[in-house]
Amino acid sequence: MQEELLRVEHLETFYGKVAALRDVSFAVQAGQIVTLLGSNGAGKTTTLKTISGLLSPSAGKVVFCGEDITKLPAHEIVRRGLVHLPEGRHIFKDLSVTENLELGAYTLKDKAERKRRVQSVFERFPILAKRSRQLGGTLSGGEQQMLAVGRGLMAGPKLLLMDEPSMGIAPLIVRDIANIIRRLHEDGTTILLVEQNAKMALSIADYGYVLETGSIVLEGKGSDLCKDEKVVSAYLGG
Repeated sequence: MQEELLRVEHLETFYGKVAALRDVSFAVQAGQIVTLLGSNGAGKTTTLKTISGLLSPSAGKVVFCGEDITKLPAHEIVRRGLVHLPEGRHIFKDLSVTENLELGAYTLKDKAERKRRVQSVFERFPILAKRSRQLGGTLSGGEQQMLAVGRGLMAGPKLLLMDEPSMGIAPLIVRDIANIIRRLHEDGTTILLVEQNAKMALSIADYGYVLETGSIVLEGKGSDLCKDEKVVSAYLGG
């Protein structure tokens, strides 16, 4: 039986007086790719922000590697190996590729290990090695997404939360993003993926949950959700 890496229990999060999440519960097993599907405003990004400590829930709890992290500050959650790659990449456009990567390991005091991790990212993404001295803002959209992923890997994640990695990426590059996620998974990284491109997400996910207006309304294996009539009609253009 797989180890449970993340468990979300009865999570409720508000924006002011508006409930963004209502009684959300789900789990992520170690070694899985799990996807959260839903239309804009369904609560997908809010779920990730609440898990990673960027938002505080009004009820419920988040358990990571057996520890209740619900009330921990975001930087302490990162230290424990839960890393959030936010929507929109948020790279530092006026810093070089290498400087962006080094900022991803800000919790790491060992300079030799930081250098080793930079080299590991460059081996994974050779194009970033070629662009190592370029400013982040001069990279293409696909290259910026690789940089965002690389910066996340610098923290040595046990679990990677990825929010809309294909957003703003040319359609031809979306397949490359899917392949990057597959390779991360093959290398042992557990991934919780939020993605508007439901077809891409379900093609690589082991398991999926569907959010509607802040609540989970459907769940199942990725391969089964691909065939579900409700999912097909709502998210796959069926």
